[in-house]
Amino acid sequence: MKKVIVMMAAAAMLFSACCTKQCDTPSVSGVVMENILARKSVRSYNGDTIPAAVMEDLLRAAMAAPTGMDIRPWCFVVLTDKSEYETIFDGNGNMKKFMESGAIIVVCADTTVTRPTREDPDGPAVTRPNPMWRDDVAAATENLLLAVEAYGLGACWTACYPFPNTMAPVKAALGLPETVIPYAVVPIGYPATENTPKDKWDISRIHYGRW
Repeated sequence: MKKVIVMMAAAAMLFSACCTKQCDTPSVSGVVMENILARKSVRSYNGDTIPAAVMEDLLRAAMAAPTGMDIRPWCFVVLTDKSEYETIFDGNGNMKKFMESGAIIVVCADTTVTRPTREDPDGPAVTRPNPMWRDDVAAATENLLLAVEAYGLGACWTACYPFPNTMAPVKAALGLPETVIPYAVVPIGYPATENTPKDKWDISRIHYGRW
């Protein structure tokens, strides 16, 4: 929680400065960049419960992600009953992380969209495949991970989609509708050990103008 307190204090100072002069935008961007660059995968937790208000904030952050045509295909299943994990995640190799976590968020995606067509916007709703659901739920998952980092928590994006053997028990155990799939399983908790982010900056991956 120390990081949260520091960020809140910094925000308060910036808002105070705005009362008398223009906001110090570089300082704001510095806080945001620090959080992004500090994000890392945490795979060991102390098992402490995560407050409900914090969980709600994490989900708010996830739902603030960009989404094509404002379809918002994401949905989330929050799990805290560890006695059910063996059934829900049958055969999943991440069970140790799951059992140590304070909560698990299963990021799900509705692979279809039901709304009037562009050609007939005032017509009846039509259900059809949503080709952009993967992009949208990936963005939501990353937003979730960044919010976790801001709260001084740890998390790890463990893949569910596109592996049938991993998806099937989760879909069945959670009773997901036919068109909804479990995309990612994100255990969240208070880190049990110190963790440091990887420096992934690689200038050779950047091309200006053309390849």
